[in-house]
Amino acid sequence: MRHLTRFADLGADGVERLIGRALSFKSGCIPDALRGRILILLFLAPSLRTRVSFQVAMARAGGSTIVLEAGGGMWPLETRVGVVMDQDRIEHIEEALGTLSRYGDALAVRVFAALESDALDLADPFLNRIRAGAGIPVISMESAAEHPCQGLADAMTIREHHPDSRQLPVLLRWVPHVKPLPKAVPNSFLLTAAALGCRITVSAPLGFELPASVIGAARTLAAARGGGVTESADPDCGLEGQQVLYIKSWGPSGDPGKPPPSGWHPDWRIGSDWLERTPAQALLLHCLPLRRNVEIEEAALRNPRCRIFDQAENRIYVQQAALEWLWESGT
Repeated sequence: MRHLTRFADLGADGVERLIGRALSFKSGCIPDALRGRILILLFLAPSLRTRVSFQVAMARAGGSTIVLEAGGGMWPLETRVGVVMDQDRIEHIEEALGTLSRYGDALAVRVFAALESDALDLADPFLNRIRAGAGIPVISMESAAEHPCQGLADAMTIREHHPDSRQLPVLLRWVPHVKPLPKAVPNSFLLTAAALGCRITVSAPLGFELPASVIGAARTLAAARGGGVTESADPDCGLEGQQVLYIKSWGPSGDPGKPPPSGWHPDWRIGSDWLERTPAQALLLHCLPLRRNVEIEEAALRNPRCRIFDQAENRIYVQQAALEWLWESGT
């Protein structure tokens, strides 16, 4: 039985395969493997694009979805082991998983990071527990450590504009926010872009470095395909040569939940003239949602090189490809 909750489930070859399938689905092919299947979506954190794109992916291919939201129409879930359940949590996650495994063909789960430490988030204990306890394939809709479907959509968007992405200059750049955010999205973008063989610069203020283990894994992946990964604390590093500009906020290294003081690194915000300092064909990417005029000036979002809606649309096709991959194993 296959699961897709982290990059390692696919590897670089799997990423290439799924992007190829997703591109064929976008061109009009229909994934037969989804027809008649039931996908259960379990949201333990909010969603807009992820929820809708999975529902659209299944509906267009003849499948169906059941959506469950914590605190909205289902019992509060207890997740601790050995606890006496005499408080407000009515159902234990183990019974919930056992039941859902009898109803659906796969389980998609979204759970956010606890933001207590990078080490705990990278360990992804809650999602790994769901993965081990479910009797059906599990696909991540974002976890404490990674957001694999977003990473695949980002890679597909890059591939649409750059069929040969080896040595492609890519900038993953931190931007300010009003609160600390998880590192799942930048982790996944870095790993998938590295798998494409891109030459990636990770630019963030001192104290906001991505986890060393993720940087190390990305360097190994990129090197195997002719790319590389470097880090910089310069907000203006190498803009002139970048072909892909991926902006995202995340929390401090080591202590990801530390609340930001007012005006935290405002000089890292993306200005409306920022794209003018890059090559004419450079892409501006962001996973969404974003806070206008905090992370980026809204005028930049109107630039035709801003491809945030392409990224959002591509979630449909990479998720069809991912689900096809889950189910083709015969489960």
